[in-house]
Amino acid sequence: MRVIVNQIPRDLNADTSLTELLEAIEATPPFAVAVNWNFVPKNEHDTLILKENDEIEVISPVTGG
Repeated sequence: MRVIVNQIPRDLNADTSLTELLEAIEATPPFAVAVNWNFVPKNEHDTLILKENDEIEVISPVTGG
């Protein structure tokens, strides 16, 4: 199945969880995640199964002023 991660197409196995995707892209905390423009709390990462054409944004905080 194909999803979009930070505007880049990526092929995944069916039934891939959000946690598995985050591990595959080596996302390092802290970060926030949105799937199809909806924020996904960390306690839901394991149970959220991605679907074909989902758009995932992994956003890291930026410091400065």
